[in-house]
Amino acid sequence: MDWFTKFPTMDANSLRDLKKAIDEGFRAFTRAYGDSIEGLFEPLQHFLIWSERFMTKTPWPIILLLIALVAWFASRNWKIVAGSVATLLVIGYFDMWDDTMKTVSMIFVCTVLSIVIGIPIGILMSRSDRVQNAINPILDVMQTMPSFVYLIPVVMLLGIGKVPGLIAVVIYAIPPMIRLTNLGIRLVDKDVLEAADAFGSSSWQKLKNVQMPLALPTIMAGINQTIMMALAMVVIASMIGVQGLGQPVLKAISNQYFTLGIFNGLAIVGIAIIFDRVSQAFGARLQKHREIVHG
Repeated sequence: MDWFTKFPTMDANSLRDLKKAIDEGFRAFTRAYGDSIEGLFEPLQHFLIWSERFMTKTPWPIILLLIALVAWFASRNWKIVAGSVATLLVIGYFDMWDDTMKTVSMIFVCTVLSIVIGIPIGILMSRSDRVQNAINPILDVMQTMPSFVYLIPVVMLLGIGKVPGLIAVVIYAIPPMIRLTNLGIRLVDKDVLEAADAFGSSSWQKLKNVQMPLALPTIMAGINQTIMMALAMVVIASMIGVQGLGQPVLKAISNQYFTLGIFNGLAIVGIAIIFDRVSQAFGARLQKHREIVHG
């Protein structure tokens, strides 16, 4: 009755040989193509370094003013602007300004990269059910895979540093961008599309002038979720060299520094709330504009 009480498994030697073959194959791939792949990401490294230098070297009053202007432009709400400024002032007062700016620069680059990659993929998915059926399982794996697992192949390929951490964060955070872009375009009213066809719009004109503007609130929700997931990944990415608020949290975990962990954790929460409120307010403004124009 062993078959009934013990699940049948692969022979231990066969399983060990399989794992060994996969590991050796990946190591061989890394040795053969690691340098070439690293060279492909060099422009991304320059962009990240420039962004970090801008955020950390620019005098803090200018950065504070820029963030307040962005918050006002997006939300048109003085309460959100005041809350954003007050949160950053508290973070700076507790000597976390530099780490916060490094984290903000990382999130900015991750968000830009996710938008540049995610929106075209979402558009392709919205245009073809076959493409959607092919990509959805990949997105499912990306969203359910434990975040620590992303670090293994990235570190083996590119080593430890900012770019590997950035790639791991983007892989973790990009699925909502792709899914909600696809969803937003698919939810555009068919009557509106028929009207566009009646006026002789080409496929590109229909996408640019009808589908994308109407799907923009949903796409903004995708950007919001991407930012939140990127912030959630910051602490884990600090294990492979990503600087910012994640490293003090990791240090606090390793050395049981309660206050250090709480302060930097709350700073991450503060940034997340700023991004969330500003992006949600901007999405709500877009929604109201859509209701006025098309309602």
